Amino acid sequence: MKAPSRLGPVQESQRVAAQAVDESVRSAMARMYSGLSPVALALAHADWAMHMMASPGRQAVLAQRALDLSVRAMHNLASQPDEASPEKDGRFVDPAWRGWPFNVIKEGYKAADTWWREAAQHGGGVSKHHQHMVSFFTGQALDALAPSNWALTNPEVLRVAGETQGRSLQEGWKFFQQDLQEYLSAHPDTPAEELAPLEYAVGQDVAATPGKVVFRNALIELIQYHPSTDKVQPEPVLIVPSCIMKYYILDLSPHNSMVKYLVDKGHTVFIVSWRNPDASDRDLGMQDYLRLGVMQALSAVKSCSGARRVHTVGYCLGGTFLAIVAAVMGRLSRKKVQERTAAEQAMIPADMPELASVILLAAQTDFTEPGELGVFIDEAQLALLRQTMSERGYLSGKQMGGSFVYLASRGLLWGRNTRRYLMGEEDASFDLMSWNADTTRLPARMHSEYLDSLFLNNALASGQYRVAGGTVALMDINAPMLVVATTKDHVSPWKSVYKIHLQTSTPVTFVLAEGGHNAGIVSEPGRPRRSYQMASAQGDAGWVDPDDWKAQAPTVQGSWWEAMHAWVTERSGKPVAAKPIAAEHVLCDAPGTYVMTRYAD
Repeated sequence: MKAPSRLGPVQESQRVAAQAVDESVRSAMARMYSGLSPVALALAHADWAMHMMASPGRQAVLAQRALDLSVRAMHNLASQPDEASPEKDGRFVDPAWRGWPFNVIKEGYKAADTWWREAAQHGGGVSKHHQHMVSFFTGQALDALAPSNWALTNPEVLRVAGETQGRSLQEGWKFFQQDLQEYLSAHPDTPAEELAPLEYAVGQDVAATPGKVVFRNALIELIQYHPSTDKVQPEPVLIVPSCIMKYYILDLSPHNSMVKYLVDKGHTVFIVSWRNPDASDRDLGMQDYLRLGVMQALSAVKSCSGARRVHTVGYCLGGTFLAIVAAVMGRLSRKKVQERTAAEQAMIPADMPELASVILLAAQTDFTEPGELGVFIDEAQLALLRQTMSERGYLSGKQMGGSFVYLASRGLLWGRNTRRYLMGEEDASFDLMSWNADTTRLPARMHSEYLDSLFLNNALASGQYRVAGGTVALMDINAPMLVVATTKDHVSPWKSVYKIHLQTSTPVTFVLAEGGHNAGIVSEPGRPRRSYQMASAQGDAGWVDPDDWKAQAPTVQGSWWEAMHAWVTERSGKPVAAKPIAAEHVLCDAPGTYVMTRYAD
């Protein structure tokens, strides 16, 4: 009769031991596959392969397509150089690719590349997510195998090597050894002072707009900038950048700083500088980022400026945070202070300003179409990611940066490697690249909640995300909105950003700017080949399909910053005399201390 009582603890200990073994295996898998789940990849490709096996008609079409591509390749090889169509692939524009044997290599690769990309687009029963994964990683493999990536099959590399008598290859080898040494010597605990200095010094070359830190809590420093005009708009502007990046993406060099542009246009500008977290911050969650990062910043802006109304700008994830807070504030606007629930009183500062406007820059609020980032987000991928973060307490900057390199590997990885290692060229030197090297971490809990609730379950768009004891409905936003998207954004695709029209009833002005997620936002006046489309819709205007919107919206040459300034000015009061930053609020000089925190990982 005693045997069963002894059996229970043994079974429990076996379960705990088995869980530890499983976690150990998942940790090893995460390290081996750079955070990607081999299970998720195998399932996606199995789904595609099994549906392909069951589709003989599709196989026949692909066989015919292979023949067509082969004929086209032979035709291109037989054509005279002046008869051939202009080369559209930037990897093969050098004239040397037209000569034998490199023209054969190029045409063969291009035919195979086209065929495999079409074959990966199977459809016909393959789940949408699996289809996305197969297409994405097929493209990654094809880009890696391009003949332009290899010295013996790239005529440009061989020509430069001959012209320099091999010095280009020697320089490339030195660069490779240097980068490898830096990679092997990097350690998460390396002190910041031992890290290689950034090429553009923070506070000197970038993040140099004069200002003061006027508020600080455990998560943010709030910077207020000195006015540069005699008169300013009565409503200040609060900028909430993404916490996955250092804030000075919007305060780069003086010529391309959005902060300086707005200050010089007569706006009183505040910006949030997020703290770069460490392992002790593992339990900071989304609610902390909303409360400490956005709500307390808004309250501090009102306290420091004395303004009753505030214009707000949110970039990327900061824009998502801002949209959530704006919706919560819209919900509270219908209540008297004494009617707030206990949860609302505990989380939301009592003295919040009114929102004069909400400006979202490349920020998603609906995640059903998250773009290329979607390939990294499913249950299996998140389980592996949680395992990695649970060990460290955070998502490292290098791991996050590696994900973004995946999204544009042709240029950021293979193109760079060809130039640097095969042609001996130094990396391009400019402020945006220096900022890109200044990586940040994310707390384990916050990142897990963000991916699980917003990306995986789309809780915000579906009205299931909860803040301060109540659900968040973007329909509650009652401030006018300016929403900016960019045409080549792999992080926040413009059609996904455009869905804000489906979720709100407030007037929305939508801007579609040329460029990508970063370069399209950092698009200062005077930059060549920049344009944008812009159109406004009232809350009762009805739905306009994004493609129809793009076909109808007028195109304006130049920087959308000028349109943003005009839009904000139209919704502001009469200019008032500029005032210096109040001494009682000053904690230290800008750019502050939080932005200076750097880690090797």
